[in-house]
Amino acid sequence: MDRIAKGEPAGFTDYIVQRRVEILKCINGFMDNEKTLLDIGCGNGASLLLINNYFSSCHGVDISETSLIQLETKIINGKSENITWSLEDIDINFCDGKTFDRIISFEVLEHVVNDQKLLKKMYTKLNPGGVMVITIPNKWWIFETHGAYLPILPWNRVPFFSWLPKFIHSRFAKARIYRKKDVIKLFNNTKFELTSINYVTAPMDVIKWDPLRNLLRRTIFKNHTTPIPFLATAIMVVCKRPD
Repeated sequence: MDRIAKGEPAGFTDYIVQRRVEILKCINGFMDNEKTLLDIGCGNGASLLLINNYFSSCHGVDISETSLIQLETKIINGKSENITWSLEDIDINFCDGKTFDRIISFEVLEHVVNDQKLLKKMYTKLNPGGVMVITIPNKWWIFETHGAYLPILPWNRVPFFSWLPKFIHSRFAKARIYRKKDVIKLFNNTKFELTSINYVTAPMDVIKWDPLRNLLRRTIFKNHTTPIPFLATAIMVVCKRPD
């Protein structure tokens, strides 16, 4: 894929951010106020601002100066003193010489030139015994969440486009998408130990009519994870670096 687009961060009030955090809270031992956390591709820091109090210190890296300015503004106003950040190109290098106990990276792997290379770099940033949680787009969600280069369908959420064969999808898509078996294959080429792979239920943030959005969240899309691929926008991977 030679036309991968840069990702856009989730909004501070988007439900997907809260949904991810609620899942993190359910991962045994992940939240620990004696541990350090790195957010790779932190964007505007929407996730960091919700979880920073659960860790001794947090650091975010991103390639977008605009997004980091939003994070800085939020931190100054909220006085979140244990959050630091840096503007870095994660395709090349980041956090030189530093390692962390926990890593999160939400909707980032699909936007880089070489996802395998970044994954291996993530491994070097994690302390032995450390845990990493990432999310990547789910192929079986009925809408293309990252958009495509289709002049007759410029709308970002192209229905069923992600279901097309890979050789067609990769020609027009703005980002990669993954199946569970793709995730397993990707991680088999690393030293990570896979702990779990789950589907993250669609947050319904794109539904603007409140009554419908709230109804869907109370019913079909109630649980934060789902066993049904067609109800999930993303795949969440939990893995660790062996001691």
